[in-house]
Amino acid sequence: MKKSLKYIVLAVVAVLVISIFAACGSKTPTNNEETTAPDEGTTVAVEESTAPIKQLVMGTNAAFAPYEFVDDNGAFAGIDVEIAQTIAAKLGMELVIKDMEFNSLITAVSEGAVDMVLAGLTVTDERKESVDFSDTYATGIQVIIVKEGADADFDFAGKKVGVQAGTTGDIYITDEVGQENVAQYSNGAQAVQALMNGQVDCVVIDNEPAKNLVAANEGLTILETEYTVEDYAAAFSKENTELRDAFNTALAELKADGTIDAIIEKYIPSES
Repeated sequence: MKKSLKYIVLAVVAVLVISIFAACGSKTPTNNEETTAPDEGTTVAVEESTAPIKQLVMGTNAAFAPYEFVDDNGAFAGIDVEIAQTIAAKLGMELVIKDMEFNSLITAVSEGAVDMVLAGLTVTDERKESVDFSDTYATGIQVIIVKEGADADFDFAGKKVGVQAGTTGDIYITDEVGQENVAQYSNGAQAVQALMNGQVDCVVIDNEPAKNLVAANEGLTILETEYTVEDYAAAFSKENTELRDAFNTALAELKADGTIDAIIEKYIPSES
């Protein structure tokens, strides 16, 4: 009986020992370990690293229709806007527009706050001291807005002249009649409102914006005499010659294929 009991105890101990070794040999996977391999033919999704599209930041003053303005949907529109959008697309860049005071634009681009300026901007020797210009893409004409019935032989003697601050109209008129006879405004619409209110005797501004302003304000007219003719171009920092050259290359292609003419025609239809 004692021998039988002894054999039973030994058998139980043996079973326990075997169980312990078996447990030590099988490792339980942790949450961080992969328990099974993908079946053959299974597609494993891999997240692709996509570099963001580089932005092209354009400075403008969106109160200068038809070159730049805000449309009825609250979006930027106009000749300069469409040219910039088209060139940005050719360069594989995303256009971002910053609307600011016109007389801040040259400083903004020269200091790197924006990459370029398109704003019906006239090429002048004074501005060339601060920025580099692209090739020209349009021609502007400075004209004089007066109230209907004004003398056809209108001159500036003894007159108060309204201008948009920082424009070539501002520069030319100030040189001609003196700062004391010039009233500066943030945009052409404000200058025209001053004319309507009798605060100034005339407004000097680019021809195409002048047409829009006269059409929107009854009782005004544009004198037939052209004050001055000038060229429009984009402005770049003097340090950013690579972007200027890329812009010029794209601009030349758009001139050659008729795109620039089509954009201008869209906003300034040719007289038939």
